[in-house]
Amino acid sequence: MPVVFVHGVPETDAIWDPLAERLSVDHGHDVIRLIPPGFGSPVPNDFEPVRASYVDWLAAELESINGDIDLVGHDWGAGHSFGVVTTRPELVRSWTMDVAGLMHPDYEWHDMAQLWRAPEIGEETVAGMMGASVDDKVTLFESLGMPPEIGRQVALANDATMGRCILALYRSADPEELAKIWDALPTAATRPGLVLMPTEDHYAGPPEFSRDVAERAEARTAELDGVGHWWMLQDPDQAAATLDAFWSDLP
Repeated sequence: MPVVFVHGVPETDAIWDPLAERLSVDHGHDVIRLIPPGFGSPVPNDFEPVRASYVDWLAAELESINGDIDLVGHDWGAGHSFGVVTTRPELVRSWTMDVAGLMHPDYEWHDMAQLWRAPEIGEETVAGMMGASVDDKVTLFESLGMPPEIGRQVALANDATMGRCILALYRSADPEELAKIWDALPTAATRPGLVLMPTEDHYAGPPEFSRDVAERAEARTAELDGVGHWWMLQDPDQAAATLDAFWSDLP
């Protein structure tokens, strides 16, 4: 059965390298990586990089894959995936997401996201981030928990196009938009779900937010001890074992 990974912002699919190797080599899974437009892949001329467009993009990609899909979403990849499983759950066999707390009605955007959503300040912030040297970007990513060899691959893809997509995506994610996902979470319950809760990831709000989302979607939860936002890089063995245990327990 295919395992489909979807990454987030401001990343590329390089973040999946260690985990994909373990799942394919050690556990025998067929791993597929989907790359959201602007985040390691070109942006089609007719594509508007807003939340609804990314959900439509992901649904179309999943429709083209043969087999019962186990979907794994990280960061905004989880956001896109939540958009799919709350509207088109029949496209997957199961789903696994982190940062589930973003879908909670009481969630407030983290500091950087608030800057990106602000007029003018967002443009200045993104321009500074994307205009930094590759070495400076690598240093920043490393300080946040990303290994330098992966951070360099991601840094090389941080460009003006990605910056434009970041601004459009975050600005399309008004509370009313995310509330649609919260309201539709019972639809996601028609497929087995797993909410990952890295103990050191502070982007998703307090842990109870993720638990509330999981409960509303009738999903399981799994804490990933000692890792943060890039759990798949910081402890790929723990991540692989957690995912494989979930999938092995499905009908």
